[in-house]
Amino acid sequence: PCAVAALVALSFSGAIGLTFLMLSCALEYYGVYWPLFVLIFYFICPIPHFIAKRVGDDSDAASSACRELAYFFTTGIVVSAFGLPIILARVEAIKWGACGLVLAGNAVIFLTILGFFLVFGRGDDFSWEQW
Repeated sequence: PCAVAALVALSFSGAIGLTFLMLSCALEYYGVYWPLFVLIFYFICPIPHFIAKRVGDDSDAASSACRELAYFFTTGIVVSAFGLPIILARVEAIKWGACGLVLAGNAVIFLTILGFFLVFGRGDDFSWEQW
């Protein structure tokens, strides 16, 4: 029951984040679809974690080089997702209001991804691997 509630909450927050992203594109005042390129960052964000989990050893060490490298790449992906709309607004490809909506959507989506891994990434009997 608790995992189902967590899944519903995560899906609701993901929908809110994607709504912010779609509003930054679809509102008539903004009218361009360049902000949709941040979807690429949403899809590639968890990939370093999956690779590190598969390649890294299963020891319970506090730190491993593979895991730290995955954190580094994930941080670069997240920072790039926040930087892209700022650069697009700076060169006037999108308006600053659209940039603000994309940044709000980024915050919600990346917190949703983090929440997913915190809730379902523990490796206990109910984990993300069964989804």
